[in-house]
This record gives sequence, structure tokens and C-alpha cells, in this order.
Amino acid sequence: MLGIRLLPWDYGIRNLFRRPGRSLLTLLGLATVVLLVLLVVAFVRGLETSLAVSGDAGVILIHALGAQENIENSTVPGKGAAVISASVSGVKQREGQKYVSPELYLGTEVITESSPEAAMGIVRGVTLGAPLVRRMFQLQEGKWPVTGEAIIGRMAGAKLGRPLEDLVVGKTVRFEGRDWVISGTFSAGGSAFESEVWCPVDDLQQAMKRQDLSLISVAVESESALSDLQEFCKERVDLEWQATPEAAYYASLNRHYGPVRTVAWLIVALVSGAGVFAGMNTMFGAVVGRVRELAMLQTLGFSRRAIALSVIQEGLILSAAGSIIAAALAILLLNGFAVRFTMSAFALRVDGVAILTGLCVGVATGVVGSIPPAWRVLKLPVVDALKAV
Repeated sequence: MLGIRLLPWDYGIRNLFRRPGRSLLTLLGLATVVLLVLLVVAFVRGLETSLAVSGDAGVILIHALGAQENIENSTVPGKGAAVISASVSGVKQREGQKYVSPELYLGTEVITESSPEAAMGIVRGVTLGAPLVRRMFQLQEGKWPVTGEAIIGRMAGAKLGRPLEDLVVGKTVRFEGRDWVISGTFSAGGSAFESEVWCPVDDLQQAMKRQDLSLISVAVESESALSDLQEFCKERVDLEWQATPEAAYYASLNRHYGPVRTVAWLIVALVSGAGVFAGMNTMFGAVVGRVRELAMLQTLGFSRRAIALSVIQEGLILSAAGSIIAAALAILLLNGFAVRFTMSAFALRVDGVAILTGLCVGVATGVVGSIPPAWRVLKLPVVDALKAV
């Protein structure tokens, strides 16, 4: 840039305030584009984070052979937890209590008091071993469920599409032909478990007229215990069990949703492209109306490159301001907002990656959108530009 006589920095800023209406509309348009980008990226980041924190490297899932992709269809004998506890070494334990959680897991219709229409929810029958294995489990309100009771994950309302007041302690939910009194609510560090309803596994088996389980979750002390569990499952061919690390299970789900993430990033690209064209159209209108002004600057000795940089500066200032406004709105309105997704619910996540993506898209929109109109106008001969109306 040496040897180029640049326009004063405040010249571009003052130009924006000379046309407040047009500048404001441009600012709002750019902010809207960036906000849409942040919404899509926050969706992707929320989904990835939910699946990432759900898998515990120290937890092994014992399920039916070949049911890894559809663990809700797995069938494990009800005595399986006792067999694991008695036969496998390396299982975590405290004061004689082994960290083994027999679970019955299914998707089923759930009805709340305020709405007679059923909604598809996720129910997990558990024992007191569940909070030992699920280390992120925290009881937020109420108490652990006993016979005829259930506890509700903090995201279960979003999964069911029901307001929070329908799922508070003391209310009743109905599933599998029985009424269950809500005894408490829980969180689980943002994992997929927060979308679920937990109840005593014995009660759920009675309601479903089943004696089997879906899976057995086991917390192990070391990686060698995984090999022991896998070897045990291979040796007991009569059981037809398979041992899968919980982290690997949720990693496979993350890969399964890969096309969803690809579509989401494609939407980001399309929205960004539309934003660039919208910004270009706006800047065309702003620059074309200043043809004589820009020509006069050339007669005063400013080069076309310096004038083009001033025009780009205006677009950059507007896009940066719009991006900052959009990022602030996303943090206030979108971050943590619960959304439903297939077999779970999760919170939108406006993190550093989302904000950085939004800011880059916004700045690129302002800069790229300013170049073509500036180039087109400045190609005009100075004499013709001075005569322009």
C-alpha cells in the first residue's frame, strides 16, 4: 500500500451517517444474515456437544449381539446384571456396591395432564445403580423415584413438546398404560440422558409385561476391564451379548448424523452466498448514487484504488457492526434454547466456533459485497462520471 494516497479514515464513517436510512437497512440485513448463520451453526454445535458428552469412556454397554445401532431393540435377560457382577473383574465398586446398571430403554408415547395428545418420549427403567454409572447425573429437585414414580430430565419437556409446568414435581405423566407421579427432575451435563424420563425398572417391566432388559451399563476401573468384558461375552456364546464402550456407541451416532451436519453446513454456505448477493445489491445502490462524488475525489488526486478501499471500508464497518449485533442477539436469544431432534432433545450452543463462523461470514459478506459495485463505478471515465445524474 506504499505510495497510495488514502482517503481519511473518518471519511467512510461520515458517509454512513449521511445516509442513515440506507445504512440502517444495510446493517439490519447483514445482521439478519449472520443471525441465520449463527442459528444453523449453533444447531450443529449443540448436536455434536450433546453426543460427545453422552459417551463416557469408563462405561461399557452390554447389549444383544448385533444391536449396537439399535440398542432400544436389544434384549438382555433380567438376571444379566447379577451375572456380570459375579463373573467379571474390573468393575468399579464402593463399599461392596458394584457400578452396574440394568436398564430397560424404549421410545414410547407419553401423555401429560394438560394435554390429552400423546407425544413420543424416551423412557429408561433404572435402579439405584444408574446414578453411579452416569457420573454426570445430578438430582436438581425432588427425590429419587420409588414405585409408581418417575424423574424427569431437564430437556424432556423439549423432547415431548410440552411446557415445563407440565413436568414439575407432583404432576402426573402417563405411559405404557400407567400413571406415574413426577418425584423429581435431574440434569446430566448436557448429555442425551436429559431428554429422558427415568422410572424404576421393576415397575416398567410390570407395566410392559416384560422380564428382560435392553442393556446393562457397567462402569469399569481400567481399559483392561473392557477386554475382560468382551472376552466374557465371546466365551458365553449362550448369552449372545456384545460389549460396546459407551463413547464408541455415541461416536457411531455422531457419524450416523453426519449427513444432517453436512446439510446444515450447506445451508450455512447458501445463506452466506445469499448474504453476499444481498450486500452486493445494497452496496450497488449506495455506490451508484455517489458516482459524481467518487469522480470528484479522482479529480482531487485520489486514485481509484484508494477510493475503492474507502468504499470497502464502509462495507466492512457495516458488516462488522451487524455481525456484533447478531452475535449478541444469538447469545441472548439462541444459546441454550432447547430443540427436539429424533430420539432426543438438546440445547443450541452459541460457542466460540459458532461466533467465529458468524463473524467471518459477516465480514466476508461486507467486503466481498463491496468490491463489484466499487469496481463497476470506478471504471467509468472521470468526465462521464462528473456528468452523471
